[in-house]
Amino acid sequence: MMRKIGLLGAVVVLLAMGGNAVAAEGELPRQEWSFNSIFGTYDEAALQRGFLVYKDVCSACHSMNLLSYRHLSGTGLSEDQIKAVAASVQVPDGPNDEGEMFERAGLQSDRFKAPFPNEQAARAANNGAYPPDLSLMAKARPGGPDYIYAILTGYEEPPAGFQLNEGMSYNEYFAVSANQIAMPPPLSDGAVTYADGTEATVPQMARDVAAFLAWAAEPNLNERHQIGVGVMLFLIVLTACLYAVYRKVWADVH
Repeated sequence: MMRKIGLLGAVVVLLAMGGNAVAAEGELPRQEWSFNSIFGTYDEAALQRGFLVYKDVCSACHSMNLLSYRHLSGTGLSEDQIKAVAASVQVPDGPNDEGEMFERAGLQSDRFKAPFPNEQAARAANNGAYPPDLSLMAKARPGGPDYIYAILTGYEEPPAGFQLNEGMSYNEYFAVSANQIAMPPPLSDGAVTYADGTEATVPQMARDVAAFLAWAAEPNLNERHQIGVGVMLFLIVLTACLYAVYRKVWADVH
């Protein structure tokens, strides 16, 4: 009996935690994403714009250690464009014949260049804060791209009487640390220039980089959705065939 009561209590606690998580997630501003539905796909134009925002703004502090430049083919960039992106950075290599390390232009096979050589250097450059790697950020945070968009657009002046610690910024959606975030507002209108002529407002850049990070965390989503749709169609056809066979076999049984 006591075991049953304990199990029931655990279920109640889990349900309560789940309800709180849903409530907290519901506070985020909801966005419409092209990839959210079962038939959803990534918008390549948005991915390319999002990569530009990451490259020109976010990469100054945040690494993406799980991505190689060759993976950018999934955003619709051509091989020549990817080669140009990779060659625009210098990456460490070696040792050479003299046993010394050296730097060379990046290749498609290289991982995205990290902004800092190690965690200590990253903390020293950011007042002790450690900028997280963004490779899986869209999967690591509840709300995914909605969370990323909310954080990037949630900077405000603190309410009257709010005690903001030195070196911190107030962010409406960064509840994990009492709305205080070590990262200053990273985006400002016109921070990048989009090749397709899209106006680079803060909300637009936030949406684009959130979509790019969603792709980075799940680059095979388009293929997975296509396979899922194919499997569902196959099962529908199979079910119809089995029903037809059933009717045929039992047609003479009353």
